[in-house]
Amino acid sequence: MENYNLRKGLLYGIICAFLISFQPIISNLRPDIIDAYSFSTFTAVFIALFFFPLFIIERYKLKSLMKKEVSNRAISIMNGWKKKRNVKLFFLIGITFSIVPLLLIIGFDLAGAVNSSIALKAEVIFALLFGYIFLKEKRISKIQFLFCIALFLGLLIAITRGFADLPEFNIGVFIILFTVVIFTLVHTFTKSGFDRNEITPIQVIFIRNLLSGGILLSIYLIFLPLEALITLLNPEYLIYPLALGIDWGLSLFFWYKTLLYIEIGKAGVINSITPIITAFFSFIFLGEIFTIAHLVGVVIVIISIYMIVREKKDKKEFMSE
Repeated sequence: MENYNLRKGLLYGIICAFLISFQPIISNLRPDIIDAYSFSTFTAVFIALFFFPLFIIERYKLKSLMKKEVSNRAISIMNGWKKKRNVKLFFLIGITFSIVPLLLIIGFDLAGAVNSSIALKAEVIFALLFGYIFLKEKRISKIQFLFCIALFLGLLIAITRGFADLPEFNIGVFIILFTVVIFTLVHTFTKSGFDRNEITPIQVIFIRNLLSGGILLSIYLIFLPLEALITLLNPEYLIYPLALGIDWGLSLFFWYKTLLYIEIGKAGVINSITPIITAFFSFIFLGEIFTIAHLVGVVIVIISIYMIVREKKDKKEFMSE
């Protein structure tokens, strides 16, 4: 992996984990008058607006670098988005993330902040799987497979209150798990573009939200009543999608920066601390109770993630001896 840098990857991954922890809390703090579709639409628009100047600044810096010296990496990044495979990738990202934020917000509403944060940890399993299938990352060992099963059981214990709620499994959790599969798969394809030095995190975030925001807003203007849209323009309500847009946009930036420096499987496991952070702040802001089942499930998840990472590290050290 050409850009591999574990220290930078860990730093960006930890920052990303803290930002992700607040997303279900911000979503569930919004007033009932703000529906999920309007909320996701304005969030995408705000992220695009926020990253537009960063996108321009980045391209200016790349042009300046190309004038001073011959930089193959700068040339590749400046022109990489024009390649057919990357044009397809950007359209895939734009269309996919027109759906993903909406599904996540609906899932957050139905599952609650703590359960939502725990359900998102299923990303670890899919990150390892997709990284192996599509990016030719290290083969999943027997130990990793066993602890992936343990991780899943930990999620199940936490979300179902120790299997007590299993017969009436929360539909919000299903929605989040389905969404996790979608966005982890797209992140996997995105990482391949980073590894080729043809696209950058800022490019991806801006273009992704420009396309998804445009699609969502167009559908809104064509099919949905404008009253809700006009209501949301009130500063009293606009602060919620603005806050989520800033948090989500920055978390995307640090997530893609993480993918730039470390493997997608390892990047996925760093986010294991998010349920604990979410639980703490959701208790303060939302009054949600962190139950014994949550605690047991989170402990199992964290131990499983640690063992998965340790297995990869031990295997790497053994191969280098």
